Amino acid sequence: MRFYTRQHRHYCGIDLHVKTMYVGILDGTGQGLVHRTLKATPDAFLEAVAPDRDDLGVAVEGMFTWYWLADLCAAQGISFVLGHALAMKAIHGSKAKNDKIDSQKIAALLRGGLLPQAYVYPAAMRSTRDLLRRRLHLVRKRGPLLAHIQNTRAQYQLPEFGRRLAYPANRAGVGEHFPDPSVRKSIDVDLALLECYDSLITDLELTIVREAKRHDGEAFHRLRSIPGIGKVLALTILYEIHDITRFGRVQECASYARLVKCQHQSAGKTRGTGGAKMGNVHVKWAFEEGAVLFLRHAPGGTALLAAIEKQHGKGKALSILAHKIGRAVFYMLARGTVFSMDKFRAASQGRERLSHTSNSSRETQLDEIAPDACALERHEPVDHKPRSGSAYA
Repeated sequence: MRFYTRQHRHYCGIDLHVKTMYVGILDGTGQGLVHRTLKATPDAFLEAVAPDRDDLGVAVEGMFTWYWLADLCAAQGISFVLGHALAMKAIHGSKAKNDKIDSQKIAALLRGGLLPQAYVYPAAMRSTRDLLRRRLHLVRKRGPLLAHIQNTRAQYQLPEFGRRLAYPANRAGVGEHFPDPSVRKSIDVDLALLECYDSLITDLELTIVREAKRHDGEAFHRLRSIPGIGKVLALTILYEIHDITRFGRVQECASYARLVKCQHQSAGKTRGTGGAKMGNVHVKWAFEEGAVLFLRHAPGGTALLAAIEKQHGKGKALSILAHKIGRAVFYMLARGTVFSMDKFRAASQGRERLSHTSNSSRETQLDEIAPDACALERHEPVDHKPRSGSAYA
């Protein structure tokens, strides 16, 4: 978790809602300067902070209404900090809770350097990312329609279709498969909705791919060099991560993608793990789905999974493979390289051997295994400048 530690002369905490916002401003000594409810409009905000604009820091909890305020602060040259809603325990743990208390605590956390940060996604690519998420919403609406057709067939013990109905070309004559007129009408409704969803999803994909090639076409095509990472998964990784340089280390990227578990320890004893919902669920889905498809398309992928299963067990193997792919993506984007199965396999096998070595031989073992392999554990900051011929996996 990253905290905002920059110092300002004035600190503004905002409890932001759809129509209203409560603004609280503190000076450098913690003295309250402004406490009042305003309309959630740019003019009202600028008027309220005008007397204290000099070196002002603005913080708001990361709810869905922050876009306009972040863009306004960027245009006005005001420092804007997006608080991580799940990590801002100090706000939700009070005995009393209201808009005034919340805004005061946000400002106090900002002043004390204890405000947990969320990523302020830039406006240039944000709308396309939201469009990609909208596509996912439509896909999830489409899935139950296909399931309803199959479930209805099973209810009446009718013969199987023999074809995958996910593809429009395979749906011809599906309605006639059901002899009962009412059942057939229900299936026709499903088919009509499926046709509509297919048209919308195809149009969205074409639009998003066109925007991706304009925003960062090279990164989009580098991601597609990974076996099993197709158009949709590449788009998801590209737009959800956005700027790989915001992660100083590969471990930070893996944590953001929910690919690692974080231990809770006290007095030398492990109390389990936590933070499972901290991070980006869309990136996590992309890497987990990519791991499954990696086994189908990568030469030697099944053998690699078998080696992981032998070492860690079948229950953890697929998650570990997703973690390895996530690490490879980090170095690919950071160094501007494409995927190499040989380097990926060598690095993965190297890490498995390293897990059995003692601390005394660890440094020697690292020197023996592809020194630039991205799957090796690294704790130093990464040089994000592209290097020709550098390995990433």
